Amino acid sequence: MAALFPQFQVIIVPGLHNSGPGHWQSLWQAAHPECRRVEQDDWDHPELDAWVARLDQLRASDPRPALLVAHSFGCLTAAASIARNPAGAAGALLVAPADPDRFGVAARLPRTPLPCPSMLLASADDPWMGAAQAARWARLWGADLVETGSLGHVNADSGLGDWPDGQRHLHRLADLAQNRVMASAP
Repeated sequence: MAALFPQFQVIIVPGLHNSGPGHWQSLWQAAHPECRRVEQDDWDHPELDAWVARLDQLRASDPRPALLVAHSFGCLTAAASIARNPAGAAGALLVAPADPDRFGVAARLPRTPLPCPSMLLASADDPWMGAAQAARWARLWGADLVETGSLGHVNADSGLGDWPDGQRHLHRLADLAQNRVMASAP
């Protein structure tokens, strides 16, 4: 099987409790084992600085630019990692971000556009972040807001399987990232 995007390191950034075997992130990784997954010491008690440090380590272990595929608290982790260390960030797919106020981390997240192409996919009935708040974070981060309809928290409970619509958004993001890389080449 051909690598998904050989010019990029694709990093899966799960949220609270990790993403189980039926979650679209896990299914994408199973279909593309070259994708790397950030591992956290404690999946049940997210601590932003520790999670960002672990993601930063993984990003630094491969010289290719990183495409981050994040879900829930993983979106907060990805945004904070990119803002702290923009070098090598190719793009971010931010799916169903968790409400940073629930975790007391809103003040520690970037309030300016991320320095790479990004998409924030938001569900109209997400119990972890309302649509208006998702639109606000998308504006702050300069992310393209994609309204997915009513998909709950866009997780295994949503019954998405390998989520073909999400894959299309990832391919679009990879195209945007590749165009940016090519435009900045000497």
